[in-house]
Amino acid sequence: MKLVPQLVLVAAGFAVGFATVNVKSASAAIINYTFTVESPLKRGNGFFSFDDLNFNNEYNQGATVNSLSFKFDDDSNIYTEQDDLDYPDFPIVYLTDFSTGKTSLALNYLFDDKANPASSLRYEIAGEDFTIFSAISSDVSFVSGRVRYTKVPEPTTLISTILACSFGLMVNQKTKLIKKLKV
Repeated sequence: MKLVPQLVLVAAGFAVGFATVNVKSASAAIINYTFTVESPLKRGNGFFSFDDLNFNNEYNQGATVNSLSFKFDDDSNIYTEQDDLDYPDFPIVYLTDFSTGKTSLALNYLFDDKANPASSLRYEIAGEDFTIFSAISSDVSFVSGRVRYTKVPEPTTLISTILACSFGLMVNQKTKLIKKLKV
């Protein structure tokens, strides 16, 4: 009979643990990503978010970006989703196969140079590729670089895991206390 409380404790711990890991919500979620641009001429960091409500259905393989903020390291200008030349239909996020063989989310974002509006420079982020080119002259060579993406973890997953572990520790301490009182 001493084994039954321990089995109940272990079963409860597993139930709470599985309940907090990979829970898929029935409603839409805002997904957040950071990205880094690296090229021989420009470097920068950014952040974007999108609503995954219509992202993974058979008719829509992408989603419009809700919020975007990007800044080149050597520039004080901040680029947003409204700077995309095809706003409000773009920028978008979509699934693609990267050169590493991994399928991941990627950004499609095309914007003009804010630091020097008189120039004809355009910047394009298309998946893992970053390109700088002239909007008016096809003779001008372009510069390319790479884009890396990192998903920002949701705080609810971390909080749920901490709560589940704390609950397990409290139940374990209570069981030990009950055993000491019985002896």
